Amino acid sequence: MKEELLVIALGGNAIKQAHEEGTTEQQFKNVDTTANQIAKIAKAGYKIVVTHGNGPQAGALLIQQEEANGLVPAQTLAVCGAMTQGQIGWMMQNRISYRLKENGIDTPVCTVVTQVVVSEDDPDFKDPTKPVGPFYTKEEALKHRDEKGYIVKEVKPGVEKGWRRVVPSPEPIKVVEGEAINILVDNDVIVIASGGGGIPVKENDDGSYSGVEAVIDKDRAGFKLAQAVKADKFLILTDVEKVFINFNKPDQKALDTITVAEAEKYMAEGHFLMGSMGPKVQAAIRFVKWSGKEAIISSLDKALDALQGKTGTHIVP
Repeated sequence: MKEELLVIALGGNAIKQAHEEGTTEQQFKNVDTTANQIAKIAKAGYKIVVTHGNGPQAGALLIQQEEANGLVPAQTLAVCGAMTQGQIGWMMQNRISYRLKENGIDTPVCTVVTQVVVSEDDPDFKDPTKPVGPFYTKEEALKHRDEKGYIVKEVKPGVEKGWRRVVPSPEPIKVVEGEAINILVDNDVIVIASGGGGIPVKENDDGSYSGVEAVIDKDRAGFKLAQAVKADKFLILTDVEKVFINFNKPDQKALDTITVAEAEKYMAEGHFLMGSMGPKVQAAIRFVKWSGKEAIISSLDKALDALQGKTGTHIVP
């Protein structure tokens, strides 16, 4: 029987909790918890490709670049994306390797620094939507807008610190390193790829690639990665066990198994905000339409239970 190939898209809580400062020690602790869950999935017999977000890390790195006060040249957003891929990839492969060995699994783990092609004509460059960096109060956010030129938006309505800096988040078109990733997968390597949605690049007339100032949504890029490796399942892990409609309202309802048509209907009705659950449901819909197989959205601590059908929101054809 063929092993199922699973692409796992990890949310920000897999690396940094919202209430944390984001020290190296804190992030390693969170990644270790994540690695423990991934090792359990590997022990259950799945082949695994992992992708992850980088919003908090990219935002923090941008602040460090901007606050250098001319001591060293600030790096571009594309370079910050590459740097966070290396940072998070190292933490992931370090802890996943350890947890695999702890479970008696002798499987190599490798991070691929991944470029993802986008279009410079994407409308998100005119109206940025991707939150990066820390949360702010409205007053803090507007001060950063006025003093530093940030583009800021309210991403969590009704919450005191519900504002964040936003940057362009163009649609991913192609995973440049797809062939290399597939060679590793075919040789039974657990691959960490397309971290932070991939380093956004444009394809030049001479066939080369140049960095683009953006941060790609990791769930949408996760779908393109799942396409590139011909995944059998797409598992999106976040901080809630199931997707809700009418979220945070008296009539909120958890979704168990829904069809693509139902998911699209709920999307059209505005149940899933684009700053939170929207891209996850959208990416899941795309995967199911492309593959004819299911996509699952659940929480990190319920990952294996969700794969076994015990919990999570399952989107099916």
